[in-house]
Amino acid sequence: MSKNLFCWVAAAGLLAALCANGMSGEPRPDTVPKLYVTNSAGDNIHVIDLRTFRVIGEIKAGDHPHGAAASPDGRRFFTTIEGDHTLRVIDTSTDKVVTTVKLTGLPNQCAVTPDGHFAGVPIRNDDRVDIVDLRRGQVIKSLPVKVPHNCYNAGSNDYLWVTSMGGHKVNRIDLKKLRYEAEIPVGGVPRPLAITRDEKTLYCALSDLHGFVIADIPRRQVVETIRLPPLPADIKFPVPHTPTHGLELTPDGKELWVTSCGTDAVYVFDTASKKVVGKVGVGRGPNWVTFSPDGRYCCVSNVLSDDVSILDVGKRKEVARIKVGKQPKRLVVVSSRKSER
Repeated sequence: MSKNLFCWVAAAGLLAALCANGMSGEPRPDTVPKLYVTNSAGDNIHVIDLRTFRVIGEIKAGDHPHGAAASPDGRRFFTTIEGDHTLRVIDTSTDKVVTTVKLTGLPNQCAVTPDGHFAGVPIRNDDRVDIVDLRRGQVIKSLPVKVPHNCYNAGSNDYLWVTSMGGHKVNRIDLKKLRYEAEIPVGGVPRPLAITRDEKTLYCALSDLHGFVIADIPRRQVVETIRLPPLPADIKFPVPHTPTHGLELTPDGKELWVTSCGTDAVYVFDTASKKVVGKVGVGRGPNWVTFSPDGRYCCVSNVLSDDVSILDVGKRKEVARIKVGKQPKRLVVVSSRKSER
């Protein structure tokens, strides 16, 4: 065999191997796209197959499950339990709890680093955020923060973010030094947030704002306020002073999808043109937004109608509405390996 032919055969073999390991862009045949939905007024988590839009499981996790996060490889789902102040780690191939971490107080929305080493958990009743070493299965430090609400990870193993409702800011946690590395004032009470992968731009919902602010992270300041269309008079929100509660970037970062809690809709914001380019109707009281890893579906929890809206991102259309438990809040999608049971 000539040297050139040998190199060509070797390259072809490498390409075939990469495709076989999920580099082709097509879903792996041995994975299932699963949506996990925490039912905050109950004790369970619904599991939905996004191929069929059917409930395929129910996890009894403890009273008042709240937070939802997942590892990028789809092997682990994380949820915070208000009833016993714990962080539960669930194997997505079996939907069984494999680790329970005791927290220092009442938890809210958690976030996990891509390498699965650290988790951040806001402790609502004691003004701090717990940093959990997931490899050791314990809280290794708690940092003070005034009225924490949500943690967020933007794809970095080095940083986590936490909102301070009492301090009107978003803090960045340096996980190597276990301390705050930056504070971003947002000009109001921060609610949910989304951050670009390069960690240069922050999108943050605020109390009493039907819309969100955009902050330049390196400059540590808000640079623009985006207001969604005016709301009808005397409208009531599922959570007082919260016209917008859920927002998230599409996996490619080109759009931000934002809930309008009073009008039962989700708005689509183009991040390049900085314009609202679409609106999709959902169930009653949309609470949280997440995307499937491939960006095909946007999933929205509807806290007043006890269901989940599945939206086709490309068509900007609701394609399914699925009943779940009582007052669904946080939700996340994983590409889980099929169980070998």
